[in-house]
Amino acid sequence: MNGRKVEDGGILYDENETDEDDELLEGAAPAADAPAVATGGMDWNEGGDVPEGLTGADLIQHFVRRLPNSPGVYRMFNAAGDVLYVGKARSLKKRVSNYAQGRVHSNRLAQMVRQTANMEFVTTRTETEALLLEANLIKRLRPRFNVLLRDDKSFPYILLTGDSRAPAIFKHRGARSRKGDYFGPFASAGAVGRTINSLQRAFLLRTCTDSVFETRTRPCLLYQIKRCSGPCTHEIRDADYAELVQEAKDFLSGKSQKVKAHMADAMNAAAEDLDFERAAVFRDRLAALSHVQSHQGINPAGVEEADIFAIHHEGGISCIQVFFFRTGQNWGNRAYFPKADPQLSGAEVLNAFLAQFYDDKPCPRQILLSEPVEEMELLSQALSERSSYKVTISVPQRGEKKDLVDHVMANAREAHGRKLAETASQSRLLEGFAATFKLPYVPRRIEIYDNSHIMGTNAVGGMVVAGPEGFVKGQYRKFNIKSTEITPGDDFGMMKEVMTRRFSRLIKEEGLPDRTAADAGAEAADLPFPAWPDVILIDGGQGQMTAVRAILEELGITDQVIAIGVAKGADREAGRERFFMRGVPDFSLPPRDPVLYFVQRMRDEAHRFAIGSHRARRKKEMVKNPLDEIGGIGPTRKRALLQHFGTAKAVSRAAMSDLMAVAGISESVARIVYNHFHDDSAG
Repeated sequence: MNGRKVEDGGILYDENETDEDDELLEGAAPAADAPAVATGGMDWNEGGDVPEGLTGADLIQHFVRRLPNSPGVYRMFNAAGDVLYVGKARSLKKRVSNYAQGRVHSNRLAQMVRQTANMEFVTTRTETEALLLEANLIKRLRPRFNVLLRDDKSFPYILLTGDSRAPAIFKHRGARSRKGDYFGPFASAGAVGRTINSLQRAFLLRTCTDSVFETRTRPCLLYQIKRCSGPCTHEIRDADYAELVQEAKDFLSGKSQKVKAHMADAMNAAAEDLDFERAAVFRDRLAALSHVQSHQGINPAGVEEADIFAIHHEGGISCIQVFFFRTGQNWGNRAYFPKADPQLSGAEVLNAFLAQFYDDKPCPRQILLSEPVEEMELLSQALSERSSYKVTISVPQRGEKKDLVDHVMANAREAHGRKLAETASQSRLLEGFAATFKLPYVPRRIEIYDNSHIMGTNAVGGMVVAGPEGFVKGQYRKFNIKSTEITPGDDFGMMKEVMTRRFSRLIKEEGLPDRTAADAGAEAADLPFPAWPDVILIDGGQGQMTAVRAILEELGITDQVIAIGVAKGADREAGRERFFMRGVPDFSLPPRDPVLYFVQRMRDEAHRFAIGSHRARRKKEMVKNPLDEIGGIGPTRKRALLQHFGTAKAVSRAAMSDLMAVAGISESVARIVYNHFHDDSAG
């Protein structure tokens, strides 16, 4: 093939830019004359029958013969049906043929080709469509050999509602389905909370829910401490409140100087009229606005709306630092550590990261990068098409924008250094843990269990997970104790239920673990994070361990999981813990042993998580409404009943005729409510 050589995901391929794409039908057409497989709303093509026993490069060559010179997306599967890799191509035939010819420059991708036992393809109308589909599939399927965006939590926004007489200001996550104005994203919930608190003082906007707002008969405490203007009871005219809302929108839209100037003029006018109390109100509002801006750090004059990305790639770890600028204000930053092949360059990692990052987020009009990426123009085109406005991606070379990128890069280097130190420390601790407890291999997944309850009530079991990169909070689980046969306060019975539920489900979903890779000392970077624990730590002594071992034996996994009990020492003093393992006498560790501190930290995290889960369950029980227990009474009818009668107690005392007088409550529903609170069924 004649053309330039391009790298993509570790593959070298020749791409002839003069070749024209085959004319495609409307929508996603099959890649060849073979049966299509419906997956995720797309028509995937399996490429025909695969000869038995064909794998690796030979199998890929079998598919190449049927592929068109059209843009599209391909998926590679192993023998178990797991997705190994998702890729996109301007020409499916040219791209996939390079896998068959062995043009890879890393052992990891060579391993991927060897493991390939099947492939699926889908053609798209354009390469930009292929890019967006590829990003979506990578985030959803998390293939082992792709660059993966980790810690992709949704970003919080500020919402000014637009569906009530007096708009409220809230923190918002998730789909933007409610009518109103959204401002963000902010880097953290803490940043949103601080900003909303300051905006309350500056603009006196309500933060109460609509149900509270509609049922208030007198102003709440926030009005008394001058954090709300009291629109619920008309302490402020609706027209004046609307002006406050508009000022808040102007401030959050980048017109902060205009808003502050207006407040300053009003303060001076009040002072000239000797209305010093009113002047003090405007003074406090101005101070609140200054407080908002003081927490935003740098506020560049020439950058109205942009996201700035800088990547530092060293020691097999990539750190991508992202700063968010909206309406000329800095709304925070966040560091990401994507999972990627250490042999990939920083530009390749950043290129794969960007498309995934904006898969489910609104995109700014300007994106600034610390270094150029190969598909910058294609990504700009794809984001522009999806956003319905032009999105520019550039690498600043001078001026204020270059200074901003340098500032973001400095933050990326600092975060990378901290992560590298934490990872190295964690690796040493895991190695020390394996040596101390004489484990056959260094554990990659440790699960720690603890229970929490008060006199047996609202009992909760907690499971936290630790691995090579510290605590893996996305893997934490809580278990609400459900058994009615457990005596309140029976810790052994609770632990038995937790262990049974956890490992029964694990066996059902994952099967028994394959320990060959761990026994052989395979590189952790080449293995996905395991679903099965190598070690379980139980907060308890010999009694707890007896219950746990009985469950492991009953499930037939005694040899699959190493169980270690951690009992508090004499007088429950930290540093004097006793450890219990099968086949060895119980023992203690030296008081200053780093492994002891490591175990204590894991046990304390499990304790914290279990207590937090217990408190959340207890709080939910305390505020539980009797109406929640009535079948057929949803949120709307419950709200109607409470607004009509005031309290659940008043609902319980109401007659049938009174219940039927409530809007939305029919005779049949009224009878259900009435019968719930009365022993007899008479109306």
